[in-house]
Amino acid sequence: MKDYRPMNAGMRFVHFVIKKCRDFWTEDNAPRAPKRAKEREKDWRALEISQKRSHVLLGILVSIFMVCFLRAVYIQCFNTEFLQKQGEVRFARTLPIPAGRGQIFDRNGVVLAATLPARSIWATTNLVHASNEQVRQLSALLDVPESTIRKRLSRQNAFVNLARQVDMDVVQKVQAMQLEGLTYTPDVKRHYPGGEVSAHIIGFNDRMDHGQEGIELANDDWLSGESGSRRVIRDRLGHVLEEMWAEEPVPGKDLHLSIDSRIQYMAYSAVKSAVEKHNAKAGAVIVVDSITGEILALVSWPGFDPNDRSTFQFDKIRNRVVTDTYEPGSIMKPFAIAKALDMGIVRPDSLIQTAPGKIRVADRTITDTHNYGLLTVSQVIAKSSNVGTVKIALQIPADTLYDTYSRLGFGQAPQVGFPGAVAGRLRPAKMWGPVEQATIAYGYGLSTSLMQIAQAYTVFARNGDVIPLTLMKRNKPAVGEQVFRPEIARQMRAMMMTTVHRGGTASRLKVTGYTVAGKTGTAHKVKNGQYVKEYVASFVGVAPATQPRLVVAVMIDEPKDAGHVGGVVAAPVFGEVVEAALRTMLVNPDDPMMVAGGGLLAKARR
Repeated sequence: MKDYRPMNAGMRFVHFVIKKCRDFWTEDNAPRAPKRAKEREKDWRALEISQKRSHVLLGILVSIFMVCFLRAVYIQCFNTEFLQKQGEVRFARTLPIPAGRGQIFDRNGVVLAATLPARSIWATTNLVHASNEQVRQLSALLDVPESTIRKRLSRQNAFVNLARQVDMDVVQKVQAMQLEGLTYTPDVKRHYPGGEVSAHIIGFNDRMDHGQEGIELANDDWLSGESGSRRVIRDRLGHVLEEMWAEEPVPGKDLHLSIDSRIQYMAYSAVKSAVEKHNAKAGAVIVVDSITGEILALVSWPGFDPNDRSTFQFDKIRNRVVTDTYEPGSIMKPFAIAKALDMGIVRPDSLIQTAPGKIRVADRTITDTHNYGLLTVSQVIAKSSNVGTVKIALQIPADTLYDTYSRLGFGQAPQVGFPGAVAGRLRPAKMWGPVEQATIAYGYGLSTSLMQIAQAYTVFARNGDVIPLTLMKRNKPAVGEQVFRPEIARQMRAMMMTTVHRGGTASRLKVTGYTVAGKTGTAHKVKNGQYVKEYVASFVGVAPATQPRLVVAVMIDEPKDAGHVGGVVAAPVFGEVVEAALRTMLVNPDDPMMVAGGGLLAKARR
């Protein structure tokens, strides 16, 4: 008798399946009588299946295995590209390799913008176990709101970014916290050594290291270069497991500006002091090399620190020299007078009757601050007589005067490669009546930027030709467009020198060692379509007057304390900037008294 062991549940299930198969495949399909227990427990290996049906079953099994085999061959040999792509979609990523951004230098090689190494900090959320105190510490170190950090860390099984462009000293402090689950990936950060002083020129970048303002924006493609990339395999938590291939980036190119950091700093300090002294709204100054057209300084105040985004405000970010327009006032007078000289209408010693200190033009009365009586053309400049300027300007055909202003650059945006440069407003001559022609001659009825004024004044610093300005270093003299005859430029400089002499509107201006020629401006501001008792004080001039090297234009917006006129508010800034700049550039003094005494340089040697 065979020894049958008790069957467990699995064996009983197999026995039941075999029994059913036997009932189906045996040739005798007649109903069977219930079997005794001993027969039901008969060894299944003794079951007999018909040969025909066993072949059918074998064929089915072989067919199934063949289908599986052919499918495997198809997948492995003929459809690999599709499957690899599907795998890459899930685990492969193309990561950018940022190109090193080009540096920005001033004309002497001083770094104004550089790229420093930094880190991006990432967190694998399920591995980070930070206490409330540690979260608060992270928030303070990374300058990220605590609520933002908590929200990012609350995501389940995620790989999240906590901060980008983190300074290396901050990274070291975060690492000292010894938090698990943090990953530090290479990054870069733009740094501006000049801070507020050069901020309005250089601008700044966004978090992705693309320019947003200033030179950074205007030359973004040049500075950025071409980013590289690398193909990697990452796990579900974002960890890089394998690098498949890499394409190296092409670094950006450097820029060398025309700016002189020394002069820029001096100009910035002078404007800031003047704005604070006179409780003004804002101030600006531009310094131009009249030989090359290079801009040596470009200052706007109030300022901002491009290294600290908390200081970013629209009113502080914009460069007022380039983007702001205003009615310039009396600094426009020399252009109409120069054209009259060029046409032979007047001479420097021609007499102009300004009494009784006012003139009627159509339905408008134009007045002077005083009744100056009979003045020469030179005295019209020195006293800044509106009446004398209008009498001269009305003798010039409107089309001729408009053409002169256009050739000087008014009504056209300066092509300096700087974002936001404005054209101002100069209406066509056909829209002028006698009143418009008169008021434009002394600086009302048109709008201009301080940069346009500085560019136009190069016509007096040179031989009657106006030159385009540039913010890029230029090693050769600029080629200008002739507007006046060379002798007219010399005559105008001689007449504008009287402005700073006794009796002139800028008699307080003193520049030790150098002669200067310039013009003051005090213009009412327009608000809600009406002129109000708020002013823009300005001064524009050239130095040295006998052999010009610089053109400097200064504007102080809404001075309230200690005077409001250009000769009191803006002229001292001009003097401070010009004297410092000429000494920095080692320009020899031309003041007759200083030259007779051996000059500043000779005295310094003694």
